[in-house]
Amino acid sequence: MLQFNRWQTGIIILTVLLGLYFTIPNFFPEDETPPGLAETRVTLGLDLQGGSYLLLEVDTEQVLGDRIARLLGDVRGALRGSSTSNRDRITFERPTLEDGVISVEIRDPAQADEALSRLRDLSQPLGFGGVTRDLNVQRNGDVITEQLTDDARQYYATNAVQDSIEVVRRRIDALGTREPIIQRSGENRLVVQVPGDNDAESLKNVINRTGQLSFHMVDGTVSVADAQQGLLPPRRVLFPNDDGSGPLVVEETPLITGDMVNQATSAPNQEQGGYQINFSFDSRGARRFGEATRDNVGQRFAIVLDERIISAPVIQSPILGGSGRITGDFTAQEAGELAILIRSGALPAELTTIEQRTVGADLGADSVRAGTEALILGFVLVVIFMGIYYGRFGLYANVALIANVLLIAGALSLLGATLTLPGIAGIVLTIGMAVDANVLIFERIREEVAAGKGAVAATEAGYSKAFSAIFDANVTTFGAAAIMFFLGAGPVRGFAVTLAIGVITSVFTAYVLTRLLAGRHVLANRRKPLKI
Repeated sequence: MLQFNRWQTGIIILTVLLGLYFTIPNFFPEDETPPGLAETRVTLGLDLQGGSYLLLEVDTEQVLGDRIARLLGDVRGALRGSSTSNRDRITFERPTLEDGVISVEIRDPAQADEALSRLRDLSQPLGFGGVTRDLNVQRNGDVITEQLTDDARQYYATNAVQDSIEVVRRRIDALGTREPIIQRSGENRLVVQVPGDNDAESLKNVINRTGQLSFHMVDGTVSVADAQQGLLPPRRVLFPNDDGSGPLVVEETPLITGDMVNQATSAPNQEQGGYQINFSFDSRGARRFGEATRDNVGQRFAIVLDERIISAPVIQSPILGGSGRITGDFTAQEAGELAILIRSGALPAELTTIEQRTVGADLGADSVRAGTEALILGFVLVVIFMGIYYGRFGLYANVALIANVLLIAGALSLLGATLTLPGIAGIVLTIGMAVDANVLIFERIREEVAAGKGAVAATEAGYSKAFSAIFDANVTTFGAAAIMFFLGAGPVRGFAVTLAIGVITSVFTAYVLTRLLAGRHVLANRRKPLKI
């Protein structure tokens, strides 16, 4: 049990060296990292470097209300019919909307079945390829009612929160701030933390501004070089292109605006491989998009978000069904991000500020200093105690303790984790836990020596018999960390992350690394009395 072969020893040493490799970059300025070292590093949280904190609430009821209001217009349009759709007009009383339920009475009972069929056609699947639809359509005599299903209300509310996160993230990044932390909290709230930005009021104003998504035809007859010099024809504008291919001149008047986009999702491209973006419009957008694509086959149109072109595909054929797709050399991540951009160009709902505060840089520096002092003081006291009380075995425990800190720092750097003050507390706690495991082992070895066992037998018995207590204690701690991570938010999750990583590394260093070091010493001095 005390013997390790070469490959086992190599794995243990390599693991510690990897922790050192990922830890070292944190001691250099970000733009002065020596070549050959990892670029990942630990990011200081809001409480350590100062910044702004906002707790925002998404008005999901507004999203649902707007969707019902649009549906009311679609109901009127479907019953009125049109010559282009070859549908006759159905006579009906003015639809009413009450408590989220649309009711419409059909005047001619003979047309009720046709009216029911048309209104059912307004129902859409929840996501492309979904089997669950968003509307519950029922007929009671000559009266037909429509309302969002419970699944649809949950689906659209969740999408509104997710879209708000993406819009907020992009708007904060546009300010030049680094590494914003934006997380969902509860069903309809967002936690926004921007380290280094001490103007929470300005940040709030930028987040709540109205974004704009629009579709424009590209004017290929205008020279981009001339446009860059300000020589633009009337009603033409020059927008930068996010794909890196250079800016494009587009028509100033948009064909379609972002409020006409119902949904956009990514999906595998079955024809060309890779991924594509599927999108659909409401009735107004569908009509305009159909006319534009019919009249401009072979031309490019630009999808513009906040005056930047996020995509400029070529119209391959008329798209008359109110939906389309964007194909290209997209990865799954790129397609998913573009789909979010298309459907979340503007904030989907009003954001209400529930809590707002600013953490000053001086307070952050004090937190760093206090946390660092606590970590160093606790580490030094533990090292001194272990060295005095357990002698050579205490030295092995101290080596394992240093390796433990390196592994924790390396793991946090590799993950690009954000270190908060509670996170530092989690590291301090794991130092105590690592020493606690060594104390259990060493005291057990002392008991075995006192019972008359030899050095090798006593050491093997100490490690084997102490393992169950160490394992049980760390499993319960890891479970508590997991609960805090999944149910908590912000600093609580930061504490949970460092604690969970520390549990794993402390078991490795306290049980495996010290067994390697102590085992070599005991096996080399097996005929001598064991002193511990």
